[in-house]
Amino acid sequence: MTRYLRELIEGGENQQLDFKFCVSDSRKIARTLVAFSNSDGGKILIGVRDNGSIAGVQSDEEIYMVETAAVLYCRPEIKYSLKQHYAGEKTIVEVQVEKGDKRPYQVKDEKGRWITYFRHNDQNLLANRVLLQVWRKEGKKKGVMVKFGKTENLLMDYLKNNGSITISKFKKIASISSYRAEAIIANLILFKVLVMNASEKGFSYELNKDAVETK
Repeated sequence: MTRYLRELIEGGENQQLDFKFCVSDSRKIARTLVAFSNSDGGKILIGVRDNGSIAGVQSDEEIYMVETAAVLYCRPEIKYSLKQHYAGEKTIVEVQVEKGDKRPYQVKDEKGRWITYFRHNDQNLLANRVLLQVWRKEGKKKGVMVKFGKTENLLMDYLKNNGSITISKFKKIASISSYRAEAIIANLILFKVLVMNASEKGFSYELNKDAVETK
């Protein structure tokens, strides 16, 4: 095994690294392709167990499954590159995925629905409506304006006193619709005033400490 591969595996799964024992379903690896493209990019090591031990794969079969995933089950089509590594007699396939410039990327599920995932630490999570708005507005950033009116100032005051907020809490304290609450949060994330915290339990938002400290 090369030093490069050993160091990758020893680092464990993270924001930009995912282990796959094998690829038995193109849709499943399509989720990771989409999640990496929607986030910071990353690498998938096929033939490595979750605990970092080497399983090895039949490289031709895995390469075909990845190609099927990228072309048939992702939209827009995911661009990626492949490398093969060898650990003794075992083969590991490395899939390199770059951060996409056409977000949001979506994956087709078993029911034919197009669903959006993003990468958070070592998990692929479903994107919410706020994140989808952020991505759609990225290309139009020059045309997006953020005005700090009563509602925005109410939000900022709440965050300074309470640390974080959910969409449901924001719409309640501001007496606004979900749509408006999501739009305000999305704009403030776009301009790096807020950051999003995500988990399988849900989403919350807080002030971007880096932005606050530089002002």
